[in-house]
Amino acid sequence: MVTTHNLGFPRIGAKRELKFALEDYWKGKLSQAQLEDTGAVLRQRHWQHQSQLDFVPVGDFSFYDQMLDMSFLLGNIPARARHHEGNTLDNYFRVARGRSAQDTACHCVHAGEMTKWFDTNYHYIVPEFDAATTFSLDAARLLTQIRQAATLGVTAKPVIIGPVSYLWLGKTKDASDKLALLPKLLPVYAQLIDALAAEGIEWLQIDEPILVTELDPAWQQAFTTAYQALAPRKLKLLLTTYFGDLQDNLSLACALPVDGIHIDAINARHELERLQTLLPKSMVLSLGVINGRNIWKTDLHATLEWLEPIHRVLQSRLWIAPSCSLLHVPVDLRSENKLASHVQYWLAFAQQKLDELNILAQALNKGRVSVQDALVANSAAINSRKSSPLVHNPAVKAAVADINASLGQRHSSYEQRAKKQSASLQLPAFPTTTIGSFPQTPEIRQARSRYRLGQLDEASYNTFMQKEIARCVQEQEALELDVFVHGEAERNDMVEYFGEQLEGYAFSECGWVQSYGSRCVKPPILFGDIQRPKPMTVNWIRYAQSLTDKPMKGMLTGPVTILNWSFVRDDQPRSVSCYQLALAIRQEVLDLEKSGVRIIQIDEAALREGLPLRRTEWDSYLRWAVESFRIAANGVSDETQIHTHMCYSEFNDIIASIAAMDADVITIETSRSDMELLDAFDHFSYPNEIGPGVYDIHSPNIPAQEHIVQLMRKAAERIPTERLWVNPDCGLKTRSWEEVIPALRNMVTAAKQLRQAA
Repeated sequence: MVTTHNLGFPRIGAKRELKFALEDYWKGKLSQAQLEDTGAVLRQRHWQHQSQLDFVPVGDFSFYDQMLDMSFLLGNIPARARHHEGNTLDNYFRVARGRSAQDTACHCVHAGEMTKWFDTNYHYIVPEFDAATTFSLDAARLLTQIRQAATLGVTAKPVIIGPVSYLWLGKTKDASDKLALLPKLLPVYAQLIDALAAEGIEWLQIDEPILVTELDPAWQQAFTTAYQALAPRKLKLLLTTYFGDLQDNLSLACALPVDGIHIDAINARHELERLQTLLPKSMVLSLGVINGRNIWKTDLHATLEWLEPIHRVLQSRLWIAPSCSLLHVPVDLRSENKLASHVQYWLAFAQQKLDELNILAQALNKGRVSVQDALVANSAAINSRKSSPLVHNPAVKAAVADINASLGQRHSSYEQRAKKQSASLQLPAFPTTTIGSFPQTPEIRQARSRYRLGQLDEASYNTFMQKEIARCVQEQEALELDVFVHGEAERNDMVEYFGEQLEGYAFSECGWVQSYGSRCVKPPILFGDIQRPKPMTVNWIRYAQSLTDKPMKGMLTGPVTILNWSFVRDDQPRSVSCYQLALAIRQEVLDLEKSGVRIIQIDEAALREGLPLRRTEWDSYLRWAVESFRIAANGVSDETQIHTHMCYSEFNDIIASIAAMDADVITIETSRSDMELLDAFDHFSYPNEIGPGVYDIHSPNIPAQEHIVQLMRKAAERIPTERLWVNPDCGLKTRSWEEVIPALRNMVTAAKQLRQAA
C-alpha cells in the first residue's frame, strides 16, 4: 500500500486568524496565553484537514518563520536579543521584527536580516553565526506541538530544517567559515532526535532543500559527515528536498544513511529512472506528485500514467505527497464565493490538493475503478481549461511575436539622459523620496471594502481616495521630501491592483498566502493571455501632481514582479506571459509620460526570486526578465526618469543584469543587512543612480538620524555621492502614520546633514 503524507500546511488560517492574533498581540490587545491558544486551535484544525493522510506534519506551524524557530530550537540567538526583560517569545519577536509586545516605547534591537526562501515570495529570518557561535537544545515548543498532536490521535511526522541547509542558509558576521560550526551543531541535532524518539516518533522529516542547488565539494562532504554522525538513532529519517532536481547531488543523497528520500517529482520527474536505480532497497522513496507551488488542478490521469509503473516496482516503499510544503498556496477553495466559476473549476488550493493526493493513493492501492467518478470529473476540468477561448487571445500572441530589440532601447545613454534629467528636475544632492505606498489606515481599508460591496458609490469612493492622496501630499510637503508619491491609497496590493485591470486575470476572496510574519498576500490568478483595456493609474497620478510643484512619481509594478507574484498559468513558458505583461505596462508608462509625469517608478521587487536555483540556468531567465523590464520602461524620452525598486533579495551576484536594466535610479533594501548588499559595488562599477534603503519598514522601530547618516556614509564609500538617493527600503503601507512621520523626518534631516558635509 502506498503511504500518503504532507510536507507542511498553511499556518495562517483560512480567514487569516494567525495574522490578526499576532498583530493584536503586538499591539497589547492579546495576551501571550491567548496567542498560544490561537496557535493551538489552528494546529488542531489543520491536523483535522489532513486526517486522511498516513503521516501528518507537526512543527510546520510557526508564529513568524520556521528558520527563526530552528535558530531558537538550536539556541542560536543573536547576542543583542539575549539580555532583555521578558521570555523566549519576547526575544523571538525581537529578532523577527526588532521588538516584542513589551517594547512599545523603545528602539529595542536590530531585527534579523530577512531574505527570500529560495525562489519563493516567502521570507525567512537569516541565521547569524560567528566563530564563537555555540548551540544548545531548546525543543520545548516543538515537543509541545508533538504532545498536542498525540492527544488528538494524530500520527505525527515532525518537520525540521536539516543541519547542512541550516548552516548554508545562514550568514557569518565575521570572517569565519560557517561550515566549521558543523561539529558543534551535530550533537544538538543528535539530542533532538533522541528527544523525539522518546516521544514515540517513528519518522522525522528533515528538510535539506539545498540539495537542489549547486554545492562545492566541501558542502557535499558536509552531508556525508552530518548524516553519518546522526546514523545511530532510534527513529527513521525522511530526507526532504524540493523546488528542483538534484542533478550532481543525486548520487550523494541516495548514499546517505537515511531511511527515505523525498523528491520534487513536479520538477525532477526526469530523474526518477536514475533515482530508482541508485536508491538502496532498504530506503523509502517519497515522490512529490502534486504541485505545492501553484493552484491548478493536477491532471490525475497523466500523473497515474507515470506513477503506476513506479508503484508496481516499489510497492510499500513508495510514499506520495505534494512537491513541497503547502505553505505557498491558499488554504481552501471552498471559501471562495465570488471567483469566476469557469476559473474556480480549474483550481485546487491546499485542502483540494490533499484530496487529489488521496484520490491518487486510492487509485494506486485499489485500482482506478475505485475512484472512477473523481477521475472523470478531473479530466473534464483539465480539458475545459485547455480548450477555453477565455485563455487564448490571438491578438496578444501576435503582439508578442512582433517584439523586436528596438522596444527595449532608450534614445540616449545614461550619461546623456542624466544631464537632461538633472536640468529638468533640479533636485538637490542626496535627494529624498519614498518607495511608493503610505500607511493603509483602517479608514482606507474600510472605504475600499465598502466600495467593493456596493455600499459606497464610485463618486464617493473617488472623493475619499482623493482626500487620502491630498493628505499624503501635505505630509510630504511638511516633511520636505524632494520627490513625492501619491501614497497608493486606492491600491489593495501592488500586484493584485494591476491584475484587476488586465484581461487574463482572475481574483480570489480568500486566497491568502503568507509572505512573512503576519504579512499575507493574495496573488492574482494569471489564467489567460494578458491585455490592458485602458489606463490603470493615470488619473490618480495626474490628480496627485496637480496638488504640488514637486515631482510626483508615477508608480507601477514591473512585468517580472507581476509574473512572479501571481499564480501563473502553466500551459506556456513563463517568458511568454512576462512579455505580454511587459507590453501592457509599456502602454501605461507611455500614457503616464503623455500626462506630464516626469518620474516613473517600475518596481521589480521580485526579479531576484525568479532566478533558477542553479547558476547554470540563470542566463536564460535573466535574458527574458531584463528584456521584459526594458520593453516596459524604455519607450520614454530622455527627460523622463525611470526608477525601479528591489527589496529583500540577494542580488550581488546578478548586479551586471541589474545594470543592464538601464533604469536611471534603482532603490534597494540595505538597512537590515547593514549595507552588506552594497558589497557588489566593490568590484562592479554600477553606472546609474542608486538609493540604498536606510529605513527598515518591516520593523516598528524608528531609525535614528545618526544611524541613517552612518549607513549613507557607508554607501558613499562605494558609490559617488552625486549618484546617491536617500529612501526607505520598501513601501510604507504596513506601518502607521505615528511611526512613518518621525522616521521620515529623521531621514530628511539626515539628508540635509549629508548635503552640508558634502
